[in-house]
Amino acid sequence: MKKTYSLSEIDEVAKELLPQINSNIVLLNGEMGAGKTTMIKALCKALKCPDVVSSPTFSLINEYRTVDHKPLYHFDCYRIENEEEAYDFGAEEYLYSGHLCLIEWSENIQSLLPENCSLVTLEKVDSTTRKITLI
Repeated sequence: MKKTYSLSEIDEVAKELLPQINSNIVLLNGEMGAGKTTMIKALCKALKCPDVVSSPTFSLINEYRTVDHKPLYHFDCYRIENEEEAYDFGAEEYLYSGHLCLIEWSENIQSLLPENCSLVTLEKVDSTTRKITLI
């Protein structure tokens, strides 16, 4: 999937993206302000997650439940300075749980990641337009 979209279309893009994801580990990459957290909110909405979705910047990970009570993990690894910190909060348990993990700033925990991950790259085109690529 490769698509340019306006922020007003993000819910439709998330619904289109979900069936194309072929791993329970989804890495969302992009510069600060590219829309990683916004896309995760839209993905959670598409999965009918009743929880309030917010960035776990300080807690590093938030756990949500889908409408059918399956756990969904949202990582924000921006503040992780070394992979030891990821081990300390039990990242491997989440990553190998078999449940959906949506990860921002995954490059900070690169060696912990399983081989089979879906990579979503987000690029800011302008203040209201983004480009998404699923690899």
